[in-house]
Amino acid sequence: YSLPSSPSPSLDSSVVEQEDDEEEDEGDVSTISSSTFDFDPYMTSKAESVNKALDEAIPIGEPLKIHEAMRYAILAAGKRVRPILCLASCELVGGEENAAMPAACAVEMIHTMSLIKDDLPCMDNDDVRRGKPTTHKVYGEGVAILSGGALLSLAFEHMTTAEISSDRMVWSVRELARSIGTKGLVAGQAMDISSEGLDLNEVGLEHLEFIHVHKTAVLLETAAVLGAIIGGGSDEEIESVRKFARCIGLLFQVVDDILDETKSSAELGKTAGKDQIAGKLTYPKLLGLEKSKEFVKKLTRDARQHLQGFSSEKVAPLVALTDFIANRNK
Repeated sequence: YSLPSSPSPSLDSSVVEQEDDEEEDEGDVSTISSSTFDFDPYMTSKAESVNKALDEAIPIGEPLKIHEAMRYAILAAGKRVRPILCLASCELVGGEENAAMPAACAVEMIHTMSLIKDDLPCMDNDDVRRGKPTTHKVYGEGVAILSGGALLSLAFEHMTTAEISSDRMVWSVRELARSIGTKGLVAGQAMDISSEGLDLNEVGLEHLEFIHVHKTAVLLETAAVLGAIIGGGSDEEIESVRKFARCIGLLFQVVDDILDETKSSAELGKTAGKDQIAGKLTYPKLLGLEKSKEFVKKLTRDARQHLQGFSSEKVAPLVALTDFIANRNK
């Protein structure tokens, strides 16, 4: 795929056939253990800051119905993983939360836009999102499409309010724009739709990885990279953050695939089992549950490895976030 820098992490035979490597990797990451980091209060505090900023950023006036739909979609009880990742990456390289907040909100606006569109009948055709009826079920397809477009536009407008140098702003805008189009979300969704119902013998891991890297991982990667850029990170630091985030981005989707097969709709807050019904390609479908879980372990180890070299204190939230993504149950 066309995103910059290093290739995405892949599942090779050693992941599922050898366990000696796992023991060696675990020793390597012991210096950045997050065992003493209290992640829940951190996550709650950051999410509250993001929610407040989003509430202030989304307009209330005319056109009332569009703004109402935007607020309905984005102020729902999401995990806020992407904006929190942006803020944590900014602080990792020495930046301040308030500097990265506009970018963090922008990423969540883009993410919400993608959810609105994914849920449409012409796409994934889902009725439930974040435990509530999807936007088009409440406001109709026309308003849902328009509200998604408005969130996309507002994301770029809002991000430009960040007080950073013009060079880093241009860099940030380029990163965000790249993540949305045919080098990012659009490519992943297009490939996902065209792959429905394909015989497993016709596709391989590379095909599935392309979908997941572009449809899910790319925006998580972009969130982290934006934080590192805005925080004043060096090229080397930004590249390490990029590699880390690419791992947890793919990790997020592999876990999502596993949960779709093993959890109920009530537990997930969205329709469970819909990937199987739609004939979508998933890691459990291609590899089976056990090998998919082994891939989760590998991605978790790889992500942690990319954080070595940073301050153990500043890296703790990202290590904890990695574990949160790997162990989440919805």
